[in-house]
Amino acid sequence: MSDVDVEYEEGDANRVEGATASRVLEYVARQIVDDPDAVVVEREQDRRGLTLRLHVAPDDMGKVIGKRGRVAQAIRTVVRAASARDGVEANVDIVD
Repeated sequence: MSDVDVEYEEGDANRVEGATASRVLEYVARQIVDDPDAVVVEREQDRRGLTLRLHVAPDDMGKVIGKRGRVAQAIRTVVRAASARDGVEANVDIVD
């Protein structure tokens, strides 16, 4: 078992809900944009599940959304898969 696997052991009461999804979203967004310091991910837990709000610089919105929303959809798919690892259902909102 590697050190990374220890962080995700079941029953770990100190684990932040959706931490994997949040980190994946931040990492992917920082790799896409021109201004990685402007990337901010906010988490909100409600009855519908976990909502991650992605904020980027105004000039980078087009890069994050992509043509016909394809990049945004790909980001949502990857984050949803990452959240499944934590047993959480995460939704991504890209806000300006």
